[in-house]
Amino acid sequence: MTKSFDPMDSVDQLSRRSQQNDRAKTTMLHRFANLFAAGPVKPGESYGAPGQGKSLAISLLTTFILIFIWYIATQLQWVKPLFLPSPVAVVQRFWEVATQGFANATLIEHTGWSMMRVFSAFVLALLTAVPIGIFMGVNRIVRGLFDPIIEFYRPLPPLAYLPLVIIWLGIGEVSKVVLIYLAIFAPMALSARAGVKSVAIEQIHAAYSMGATRWQVIRHIILINALPEILTGMRIGIGFGWTTLVAAEMVAAQAGLGFMVLNAAEFLVTDVVIMGIIVIGIIAYLFDLFMRYLERKLVPWKGR
Repeated sequence: MTKSFDPMDSVDQLSRRSQQNDRAKTTMLHRFANLFAAGPVKPGESYGAPGQGKSLAISLLTTFILIFIWYIATQLQWVKPLFLPSPVAVVQRFWEVATQGFANATLIEHTGWSMMRVFSAFVLALLTAVPIGIFMGVNRIVRGLFDPIIEFYRPLPPLAYLPLVIIWLGIGEVSKVVLIYLAIFAPMALSARAGVKSVAIEQIHAAYSMGATRWQVIRHIILINALPEILTGMRIGIGFGWTTLVAAEMVAAQAGLGFMVLNAAEFLVTDVVIMGIIVIGIIAYLFDLFMRYLERKLVPWKGR
């Protein structure tokens, strides 16, 4: 038998579809709202802590939107190509510099020289600034010796003492590394000192009461508890190092990312300028990710 048509069945189907659509919209809105909500609750907590949760998807979306706006602005000629070349032009220039070179050096050679200068200065700062910062925190004589020196030159821009560095050390590689080293030294030393000051006095007293010597307290109590601040200082310091790189490579450099950017700016080759800035930013960001990885491995208790 053929079933007769019932208008109510059609109404019920439309109602169910409407409810499903409403639920789908509610779910999408709920997911979007969760992007800005507190993170998942940790064991022992009643509410999600502010700032907890992953942000990778948001970062990728933000990057995509910025590149899209950049592309649209260049396609619609909102900005002249001389001042803002398109992303496609920058990528093409990237491949051209990587294969054919720019200013008598390929991109790998420019990058290699810059990384050698920055990381040489970083290692030197790590070997000197961290011990000095720790001793500034535990010894008043060391603090009295180094505190006025660091606090005096720390606010000065590198370009202010660049002429003095050239007069003393010449225009070779040593002056470039020293200039970057001075920019990295101050934040690393002060971070190490702050880390020493953050150690709970109860831990130090407990160690002394159990028979620990002064050096054992410094090594096993102060240094371990100051490690989060030291790693933070390393992240800040390397950022200052990359910031100072362009100033350092102003001094008779023949290769380097900063030299490449300055050379391109003189001839208004804007796509090379943007490409160099992007390369410097990517290298610095990758190192920052590495430092975050070290923090998770070396100081897993931080923030808990």
